[in-house]
Amino acid sequence: MELQDPKMNGALPGNAVEQEHEGFLPSHSPSPGRKPAQFMDFEGKTSFGMSVFNLSNAIMGSGILGLAYAMAHTGILLFLALLLCIALLSSYSIHLLLTCAGVVGIRAYEQLGQRALGPAGKVVVAAVICLHNVGAMSSYLFIIKSELPLVIATFLDMDPEGDWFLKGNLLIIIVSVLIILPLALMRHLGYLGYTSGLSLTCMLFFLISVIYKKFQLGCTVGHNGTAVESKSSPSLPIHGLNTSCEAQMFTADSQMFYTVPIMAFAFVCHPEVLPIYTELCRPSKRRMQAVANVSIGAMFCMYGLTATFGYLTFYSSVEAEMLHMYSQHDLLILCVRLAVLLAVTLTVPVVLFPIRRALQQLLFPSKAFSWPRHVAIALILLVLVNVLVICVPTIRDIFGVIGSTSAPSLIFILPSIFYLRIVPSEVEPLYSWPKIQALCFGVLGVLFMAISLGFMFANWATGQSHVSGH
Repeated sequence: MELQDPKMNGALPGNAVEQEHEGFLPSHSPSPGRKPAQFMDFEGKTSFGMSVFNLSNAIMGSGILGLAYAMAHTGILLFLALLLCIALLSSYSIHLLLTCAGVVGIRAYEQLGQRALGPAGKVVVAAVICLHNVGAMSSYLFIIKSELPLVIATFLDMDPEGDWFLKGNLLIIIVSVLIILPLALMRHLGYLGYTSGLSLTCMLFFLISVIYKKFQLGCTVGHNGTAVESKSSPSLPIHGLNTSCEAQMFTADSQMFYTVPIMAFAFVCHPEVLPIYTELCRPSKRRMQAVANVSIGAMFCMYGLTATFGYLTFYSSVEAEMLHMYSQHDLLILCVRLAVLLAVTLTVPVVLFPIRRALQQLLFPSKAFSWPRHVAIALILLVLVNVLVICVPTIRDIFGVIGSTSAPSLIFILPSIFYLRIVPSEVEPLYSWPKIQALCFGVLGVLFMAISLGFMFANWATGQSHVSGH
């Protein structure tokens, strides 16, 4: 194992204790009879509940709008079984990360990469986190750019293409400056627990509305902004009728293979796990694993209920963007769309934090916290993402490819490599069952990466659009 800089092994000097790159530990690995290395960074102050809010907010992505579509192409029971498997795999992946962090006492994803693979590993991990989270930020800003003008125009009964203040490019700049930037300037991720709680409340309102609409509409549906027909109001015009109001428990078609990767990436939160662990009050592996399990369990319930009731409303006619299936002039649906936009907006600062942390680890590994640098990185990132969203219309497809490689790397491949390389052989022999499990887990990640990339390129070759994920 490589030696650490001697100055990192002793007590950290005053203002360096709270620097954003959490400290290194003694370079030796613990033998079977010794306690794991102790963490040497500042004491976290974020409560268990706030940590759950932040991690749940990191998990929840725009892909929730497409889960009913995924269920329509897999069937209810198969979808829920696959979603449960993926939730359990995500929990296991976080277990691997926390185990590695406990062995060497490092609560920074990038430093785990360096410990496992050397300096190149640190660069690779930082690059994967930056690309994945910049892609997520661009996806969220794309939603704001396309949806916010329509919602405002509908509320004001105006033409969304008319007035200058309804231009999507202008609105994302305003949202970035007035909402995202101030939140992104928070020094610690724990402070965003309140806004994460508000974001989750918005998505809970979305879920309750989907359930309510299921019972209001029955199985007769219309869309594209026209009125919808319910069983109780047969006089309303029909512009879309689902003649098959039977739910499929199991089904398989060509689209199923496009939707499974979306589900596989539905619980991506790994760049945020270790930063949240760092700021957790009374941190321990068991306590952080409980935070992860509660967050994943809550999102599993929200995903499952949203997909089930969305599917039972529109059945096989459900579209990839479920909100587009409802009447666009329904006041409740307008409020839901506004709530989803608010939730997406409040998720962006949480996603930005790991990018800044990765850049700090990569470019300023031995520097104490600095407000000018902290602010500058946030500004540069927001300006970069805004420029990409405004000036490069195809950036979403580009980040689709990046996401298909970064997501399985973060969930499956990197945690398994860390476990195999960091956990010493005297603790877990190479051919022990835990390491064999970790190896199989990494192979599964490579398989998911190949499948998602293959179908994405197949979509491009056939000229079809793909369903966006996290």
